Amino acid sequence: MIGQALNRVDGPLKVTGQATYAYEQWGAGQPLYGFIVGATIGKGRITRIDTEDAERAPGVKMVMTHHNAPTQGARDESIPAEYWRAQPALTGPDIHHYGEPVALVVATAFEQARAAAELVEVEYTSGQGRFNFAEQDDEVYIPKVVNAGLPTDTAVGDFDAGFNSAAVKVDQQYTTPYELSMPMEPHACLVEPRDEDLFVYVSCQIVDAARSSVAATLRIDPERVHIVTPFVGGGFGSKLGIHSETILAALAARELRQPVKVAMTRQQIFQLVGNRPTTSQRVRLGAEPDGQLTAIAHDVTMHTNPDVEYAEQTAATTRSLYAAPHRLTSHRLAPLDLPPGTDVRAPGEAPGMLAVESAMDELAHALGMDPVELRILNEPTVDPERAVPYSDRHLIDCLREGARRFGWENRPATPASVRDGRWLVGYGMSAAIRGHFQGPTAARVRLEADGTAVVQTDMTDLGTGTYTVLTQVAADGLGLPPDRVRIELGRSEFPTSWGSGGSWGAASSGNAVHGACMALREQLLDAACGDTRSPLHGLDPADAVFSDGNVVIGGASEALSEIVARNHPEGVEAEGGTRFMGDDPNYTDYSINTYGAHFAEVGVDADTAEIRLRRMLGVFSIGRALNAKTARSQLIGGMIWGAGAALEEEAVVDLRTGAFVNRDFAQYLVPVHADIPDVDAVILDGYDDKANALGAKGVGEVGICGAGASIANAVFNATGLRVRDFPITIEKVLPGLPLMETST
Repeated sequence: MIGQALNRVDGPLKVTGQATYAYEQWGAGQPLYGFIVGATIGKGRITRIDTEDAERAPGVKMVMTHHNAPTQGARDESIPAEYWRAQPALTGPDIHHYGEPVALVVATAFEQARAAAELVEVEYTSGQGRFNFAEQDDEVYIPKVVNAGLPTDTAVGDFDAGFNSAAVKVDQQYTTPYELSMPMEPHACLVEPRDEDLFVYVSCQIVDAARSSVAATLRIDPERVHIVTPFVGGGFGSKLGIHSETILAALAARELRQPVKVAMTRQQIFQLVGNRPTTSQRVRLGAEPDGQLTAIAHDVTMHTNPDVEYAEQTAATTRSLYAAPHRLTSHRLAPLDLPPGTDVRAPGEAPGMLAVESAMDELAHALGMDPVELRILNEPTVDPERAVPYSDRHLIDCLREGARRFGWENRPATPASVRDGRWLVGYGMSAAIRGHFQGPTAARVRLEADGTAVVQTDMTDLGTGTYTVLTQVAADGLGLPPDRVRIELGRSEFPTSWGSGGSWGAASSGNAVHGACMALREQLLDAACGDTRSPLHGLDPADAVFSDGNVVIGGASEALSEIVARNHPEGVEAEGGTRFMGDDPNYTDYSINTYGAHFAEVGVDADTAEIRLRRMLGVFSIGRALNAKTARSQLIGGMIWGAGAALEEEAVVDLRTGAFVNRDFAQYLVPVHADIPDVDAVILDGYDDKANALGAKGVGEVGICGAGASIANAVFNATGLRVRDFPITIEKVLPGLPLMETST
């Protein structure tokens, strides 16, 4: 079953509206509704807040402010990951960023709560906020570590000497904007109090983090917090931790002793959920005339919130991608009074590779060399900074296969030399790499007396296909048809996982389920082979084959249901788990990554500079694909995200207030169907035995890594214009378009 293109097992529930999301839970009965009131300044202090009119409004049950909010736990920075820490709200009069909650209005109906929120009067004393990234050079500092605990800086060899002596040099600055995750399902929560317990129906990616964070904030025993999240409508990093809607709903529910439901509006999500930091990246490449890299440096400066530090690992993949004896990478932070940075899909790699792979294209152009061949020439034999072997690296295969399938040999050798009617046509490509992560994850597999398997783990499904791939792993491990496997996810009472995020979810939870199945097989074989009533009695369990609901040894066979019913009439279960990668020697002894190659063709209108993606191809090496269909879907989704990063996505800060001024989908642009034509993703056969027992690695984010750079490089090939300030928009291309002769 593993690897098959099985249709989503949760598909029928979703297309018939039976998949229940956080805001749609009605088991608790009729809830009250909360609406968040946000600050209208970016820095300062509340001097007066008047809630009397709001409290007298129809249906209002409570108006909570910092004056009457319960005491909460503080963020504990000794806890390694932010998402497990307390996230207090309404704790005082100080305003740290625009939109920060200053009140919660709770009413009988949503419309009543929203109307009453307009009646809350707030007066402020404004402080001197820092909102302009370009003006913060004097406050830039060095973080101790960057995301995922990676080192802030690295150095190998003598970069200055290697770069200065290089025959051909590239030294360019690239900038990327603030970006946001923007899942289809807004951030929402329903909290139901039951005696001393709280049942929290929340849209989140990591159940254990949500439980720990709620408990720490409310200062209650985590056993009193029950997280329920069977379906999540997208997250992309924005739901790795919980946010103010969850804390405020929990506080109100405890005070009112009634269920309270709070959802952010789309506009509030822009201000309250965090964002991908804006970056300024300097990339320096030095090479010999034949294209051999001698020096590579990647220096990144990004914004951070002064109270909640976040350092994206933007230069990290540069450390493993290309061979060069002299190397340098660094990360620096500029504090701004903006919402904290957070993980957004492919954190670090997505903006980092946008810069590095554009620089590699610039080097190829300076050398007069094919960009594919330049990358192949600089393929390392071992990880160039860690000096350990790669576990399973097929980047050259991705490059070669992608070039063949795309028709790369037809690429215009000279920029701005090919025209199709009014369109300038160009080809571009880039490489892709992303580190593979593994988190501690547990799963329980239970066989009922009728031979049906039930899998339980608090792992979440963001719409990526977790229900399906775990069905396949369990069906494969126990030799059952998929319709005899039931997957139960997203409850804190189930075995603990690291949830969905960082492309670690499917591999970590899949291997936990696989381990549970192996332990369960051992129990079943011990029972059957030691039971005189079984046809398998006395046979060697090492020869057993589990297939079609039966256990077969040689010519003897017995149904799983018979073994279970006779020996375990109440059912039998086992647990399996995966270790944190820091405890697995393979992650020390090998460089474990996923790889890919992107190819794009664009058209640029010669008169208006309108850019149109014509086609796009990605070829990927991800180890073993657990499901060919859902994996391809994930990769295509990442490639589309890369198109958005290259051409559309940009959150713009009002430098007077620190507010994001384009805070809806009318102005914050993401790709729609009309923007995306022919996109294809190809997965190479693979199995990485150093990654885990299943040989599978993360697939959710490698599709975005480098994707935007392939489009940027295609725009250069079409026009001869190099845009280094992303996204690439009409305003940045139009002034430099080449003049074209017109026919009469």
